[in-house]
Amino acid sequence: MAYKNYILVCAGTACESSKGIALYEALEKELKEQGVETEAQLVKTGCFGFCEQGPIVKILPDESFYVKVGPEHAKEIVSEHIVKGRQIEALLYDKEQKGSSDNIDFYQKQQRIVLRNCGVINPEYIDEYIARDGYAALEKVIFEMTGDEVIEELKAAGLRGRGGAGFPTGLKWGFTKNAQSDQKYVVCNADEGDPGAYMDRSTCEGDPHSVLEAMTIAGYTVGANQGFIYIRAEYPLAIERLENAIKQAREYGLLGENILGSGFSFDIELRLGAGAFVCGEETALLASIEGKRGMPVPRPPFPAVKGLWGKPTVINNVETWANIPMIILKGSAWYSSIGTETSKGTKVFALTGKINNSGLIEVPMGTTLREIIYDIGGGIRGGKKFKAAQTGGPSGGVITEDYLDTPIDYESLMGIGSMMGSGGMIVMDEDDCMIDVTKFYLEFTVDESCGKCSPCRIGGRTNYNILDKISKGKGSLEDLEKLKDLAQAMRKASLCGLGQTAPNPIMSTLNYFEDEYMAHINDKKCPAGKCKDLLSYTIVEDKCIGCTACSRVCPVNCISGEVKKPHVINNDQCIKCGQCFDKCKFDAILKG
Repeated sequence: MAYKNYILVCAGTACESSKGIALYEALEKELKEQGVETEAQLVKTGCFGFCEQGPIVKILPDESFYVKVGPEHAKEIVSEHIVKGRQIEALLYDKEQKGSSDNIDFYQKQQRIVLRNCGVINPEYIDEYIARDGYAALEKVIFEMTGDEVIEELKAAGLRGRGGAGFPTGLKWGFTKNAQSDQKYVVCNADEGDPGAYMDRSTCEGDPHSVLEAMTIAGYTVGANQGFIYIRAEYPLAIERLENAIKQAREYGLLGENILGSGFSFDIELRLGAGAFVCGEETALLASIEGKRGMPVPRPPFPAVKGLWGKPTVINNVETWANIPMIILKGSAWYSSIGTETSKGTKVFALTGKINNSGLIEVPMGTTLREIIYDIGGGIRGGKKFKAAQTGGPSGGVITEDYLDTPIDYESLMGIGSMMGSGGMIVMDEDDCMIDVTKFYLEFTVDESCGKCSPCRIGGRTNYNILDKISKGKGSLEDLEKLKDLAQAMRKASLCGLGQTAPNPIMSTLNYFEDEYMAHINDKKCPAGKCKDLLSYTIVEDKCIGCTACSRVCPVNCISGEVKKPHVINNDQCIKCGQCFDKCKFDAILKG
């Protein structure tokens, strides 16, 4: 059936949490009640990426881009836009929108390869994926290419693993293909655990078939007949859509026995993880699939030659897999023309923190941090001053204002003490304390350590305790040397990447923000006003009008004074919650 309009409704996790499903159901109800079911096709999509503005509704063919839409807007959208053909200006992101919604500032510098189908198709219907060249790459590989040709194409494309290490994908596949074994496996690492990261989750929710197709291509290439997707149980929507996609692919003869009548067989199963961050490390992940406790083992041998149940295993993360069908279809020359000399293609980032336009973005490698933060992200929230951006999550480091024009690629980030990681990017402003930020990441890695090796188990906890002492004004200059010595020991002696990279936030912040450490140690002050033990609040007598607003919000009643007369804070009793500071409209309370 031909429709005059297509109503695309974001149904990713972020929009679902903001009544996205209720909005979809309300639109469905209004189309029926207003008798225009045949005029518009309602489509439930994956994430549009612009999470700050969700829930999002996009209407084709005029590409009206409605933001922050709720169920209460459904009636007006149908009656005005669908029935009368009038845009609803109040809901438009760009009130003077002309042409494609790709012209919106958030999307202009993006290039969507991994996210090509997210926000475009209904991920619950395989036909919509097929209509956008889905499984055409698999067909090409099976009937037109050898395994060696596939590997050479990936090598020529320059695709590197997007899980963090950046190892060449074609080289990894070649190791597994050339390994002699009666059984081989293909594994997708969807155990995304970095704070603030949701790249892989959104891809699985919005375009699950791209992962299945790529894994099947890998199976054909290396000679494997079984694949596993290891995904954390905390991702129920992604799990649901992957299960549905696997079922549909089997029904269409694209998974299972004798795929496309070629004689090649390959199937995929899901394995659910319990949310342990260490299981993102490949040997711990494989142990978990095998039903063992998720703990890393020394390498070599690497999983490519001795992996799951001791058999050669290809492991890549979701983002890496999602690139592969497009490389096969469009060719290595096309893919390698995007990005930098050593980092080809695009990179997906979860852009979060003190940023106006938070969301999921995909940019060509080599895009600068300045372009991401100011052109795509819309700058720092509240007009505050940019302080730093953390890339690589708890394994990465901070990028300061001096390096805003650094191209985002593997080598450039390593050169300034950070790393690409899986794609989390957290933006910080002038109000963030770098000791507090570093404590947060250290606390995370300490909690997530499996405890198998003492450099990580003991070193991480010791480092955290030193940072905690510094944040309370009890640190010494000797503590800085201890932090550095422990960091070097952990980097050299820890068994896996979790322990080896856990000190990175310490070394990075010490390098760029040593003055903040010194202020905490020597002056017993937190310049950003974040560390509670170093804070004190005082009321400026000349500015206080005695409105009593501060005393009314104080949870411990430590503010005293008469109405219309200056008040006083009892700092011995004050718990430094900051509510009085936030409530005062006359700047009469100083924090320092």
